[in-house]
Amino acid sequence: MSLNDHWMQRDLDVLWHPCTQMKDHERLPLVAIRKASGVWLEDFDGKRYLDAVSSWWVNVFGHANPRINARIREQLESLEHVMLAGFTHQPVIELSERLVQITPPGLAKVFYADNGSSGIEVALKMSFHYWLNNGQTGKKRFVTLTNSYHGETVAAMSVGDVSLFTDTYKALLLDTLKVPSPDCYLRPEGVSWEEHSRVMFAHMERTLAEHHHEVAAVIVEPLIQGAGGMRMYHPIYLKLLREACDRYGVHLIHDEIAVGFGRTGTLFACEQAGITPDFLVLSKALTGGYLPMAAVLTTDEVYGAFYDDYATLRAFLHSHTYTGNPLACAAALATLDIFRDDDVIERNKALAARMASATEHLKDHPHVAEVRQTGMALAVEMVQDKASKAAYPWQERRGLAVYQHALKRGALLRPLGSVVYFLPPYVITPEEIDFLAEVASEGIDIATRETVSVAVDNRYPDHRDPG
Repeated sequence: MSLNDHWMQRDLDVLWHPCTQMKDHERLPLVAIRKASGVWLEDFDGKRYLDAVSSWWVNVFGHANPRINARIREQLESLEHVMLAGFTHQPVIELSERLVQITPPGLAKVFYADNGSSGIEVALKMSFHYWLNNGQTGKKRFVTLTNSYHGETVAAMSVGDVSLFTDTYKALLLDTLKVPSPDCYLRPEGVSWEEHSRVMFAHMERTLAEHHHEVAAVIVEPLIQGAGGMRMYHPIYLKLLREACDRYGVHLIHDEIAVGFGRTGTLFACEQAGITPDFLVLSKALTGGYLPMAAVLTTDEVYGAFYDDYATLRAFLHSHTYTGNPLACAAALATLDIFRDDDVIERNKALAARMASATEHLKDHPHVAEVRQTGMALAVEMVQDKASKAAYPWQERRGLAVYQHALKRGALLRPLGSVVYFLPPYVITPEEIDFLAEVASEGIDIATRETVSVAVDNRYPDHRDPG
């Protein structure tokens, strides 16, 4: 038995993995990782895998980054954790100051949570509670886009629209208003991204005109709908949305958990629309992919609605045990230092251009409907029929064939259904991008053959799992 097999068997005896039909692992081997460095993961038998998806979109400056390691190590010697209710510490103060400095103007206060889904819950509760504290008790619904994803806790699922994650739990979910997404993959032929996004905004305008009196906030993933298949739209939609929210007296929540910190080509996606949301939710890359942490930034106006004598019961009595954890703050501060010192956003432009050129040939593939890109996120949509964009049946799990081929070739490519995407750490080299493009091309050729034999049970679709 190899070392990989040894650890896999010990795992399967006791672990229940996330976002996984565990029966798949009767035939699909787990990959046991022993160590990692830069963009490379290494298993117990010494095989390496290029981490093309940043380990679920979190790792921006590589594994075992020496600068982040050193900052955490230094913090570990002085303070590992202290409760943030009634206490504070230097790393959380410095991090909060830095976040206020680098985010769009008007965001002045930072509230911490333990992960992205929890951050979404904070923003939803804050928005509702703000209106409640201001005497508007009827504003308790949320508007969200179709095909959106905001996490898997109950309220976060409620404002999402990826059916795989939500259908089972419909009886538990909040009553939300869903507006058609500006997803530019669905635009008519010859229509630009901007024009399509403007046209699609009419649905949002009508919804707010009709329901603003009962709506607390609109929540969106700006520019890229991640788990919905890396679907993308134009920044004009965000500009129009900000104007409409102001006009109708509704909060705007930006979920930049996946798209923040340089992924869209600017430090934050909202910069491309020149706007400031009422709530900005950050996580994932916030700590460089090292430790779980979320930050919810909001305005002095929102903060002021809760600031009163205790007896009024207007306080935001929400907490997480590890709120503002010093080790996570240290990782985040080191991550922000790298952004500041290394001109990351500018350097990423060359890497994004290389991703585009390395995959240009796939636009002509007979089973690729679109190669789309926003900054350091690139997606290739495999289809059954190119002309009509007819999708493959989910039961065929075509993406799984890409995933399995990539593992054989030494790459971690984890498609979203039939969408193959690159979301690599920013320390990837041009040559490594070329390697990913080569592997992806081979995998797409294999996956789009007339019949594909996959080594797993076909009954379990998963738009975030491969296939």
